[in-house]
Parts: sequence; C-alpha cells; structure tokens
Amino acid sequence: MDRMGKIVFYEDRNFQGRYYECNSDCPELNAHFSRCNSVRVESGAWVLYERPNYMGYQYILTRGDYPDYQRWMGFNDSVRSCRMIRNTSGMWRIRVYERPDFSGQMLDFTEDVNNLQERWHFREVHSAHVQDGAWVFYELPNYRGRQYLLERGEYRRYTEWAAMNPNVGSCRRVHDF
Repeated sequence: MDRMGKIVFYEDRNFQGRYYECNSDCPELNAHFSRCNSVRVESGAWVLYERPNYMGYQYILTRGDYPDYQRWMGFNDSVRSCRMIRNTSGMWRIRVYERPDFSGQMLDFTEDVNNLQERWHFREVHSAHVQDGAWVFYELPNYRGRQYLLERGEYRRYTEWAAMNPNVGSCRRVHDF
C-alpha cells in the first residue's frame, strides 16, 4: 500500500524564509529554493540528495522537525532532489555478504544494528540482499557518517547502493511512523 507523504523545505534555519511543500518524488528542486537549512517531514519517510537526479550524498529523514541541516547529518545546505521511500512498515529483513556477488560469509538480521563489527567480524560489506523493508547503511558505528538507502532488491556490489567504499559501521530500518 502506498501512503502519501509530505515534506516541507525551508531556505533558512528554524523553519524560516521561503519554503516549498512537496508530496512526491522530485528530481530537481532548484527551481523551488536555492538552499535548504531546515526541513519538516509531516508524513512518510524520505531520502534527500545533495545533487539533482538523485545523486550525491543521501540523507534519510523520517517524520519530525529538523531545524538545521546538522540535525539530518547534512554536510551543507544543498538539497537538490528527493524521493519518498516505500516499504517502510511491516517486516524488515536483510542479508549482508563478506564479498561481492553474494559470496563469502553472510549474516541475516531483522533489527537495527548500531555496531555491525560487534555482530559480524568484518569491517566491510560487499553485497547485500534486502528481502523486506527499506534499510539505511551508515559508514560508521552508531548511525554516523555517510548514509546509503537500500530498498528491497539485490545489490551485487557496494557501488550499487552508491557507496564509494564497502565500509558499513551500522544499519537501521526505515520506519515512516
């Protein structure tokens, strides 16, 4: 079931200045605002991209208020595209692999993992299969560093989830509630 989502982008911090309300995927936000310093997610779960056409750094936001870009772990005030995340409720299941193409040792999990290396003695994840739900990989433990969205499907190598390297320190399920 697809739910409606609504996100509001503000040019200035603390929900000030020009704003733009969005309720669907948008590959080019530059026509609506020049910078983004605060965001209010009224419903749904969203992935924001630093560059147009769903490129660059990714930031995953769920319902709530983000009065400045540091609150969503942003590196700057550049948000140029966004899309709503589907499969955010119900079951969550992911399998990660030590090597590309689903080879080597593997680990299944259904819950958030704040330090992957404590559960699995590898620093790197080279491939993954999302069986249910949507997940966020973080480069560092405790949900820090670059974020990567993985939706249902197969990822034969880390470049397929847009990572520059295979480091995964933690991962979390995406909820829209």
